[in-house]
Amino acid sequence: MSYLILRIMINALSIVIAVKLVDGLSFTGEWWKMIIVGAVFGIVNSVIKPIVQFFTIPFIILTLGLFTLIINTLMLALTAFLSDTFHLGFHIRGFWAAFWGAIIVSVVSMLLSWITGLKRLRSYKNTDTWEG
Repeated sequence: MSYLILRIMINALSIVIAVKLVDGLSFTGEWWKMIIVGAVFGIVNSVIKPIVQFFTIPFIILTLGLFTLIINTLMLALTAFLSDTFHLGFHIRGFWAAFWGAIIVSVVSMLLSWITGLKRLRSYKNTDTWEG
């Protein structure tokens, strides 16, 4: 449970930093709505992204992995679309704003995961067993 909460917070903070740095990304709403946007982004990345990656394997191979930047852009754009649908306040104006926002979200998320030890927390959770 702590892994999930930390993952949502990292997603939300990464999106907040991208909103601050990229012109074309905006958030209007209460702070708690950004946490929901982080959860939506996590769901999109864990459910839809693997399906898209599977069907675009030839493009990923052909571009030596650079097509994953486009996939990340689409996942952030889908998050903004769902945010708009649920009136959460996260908006993106244009492809390039989504592209640069996706890069920033990826880098910040990676750094925050490393700093917080998120990978260790997950591996600790998986090795924790009941010995009764």
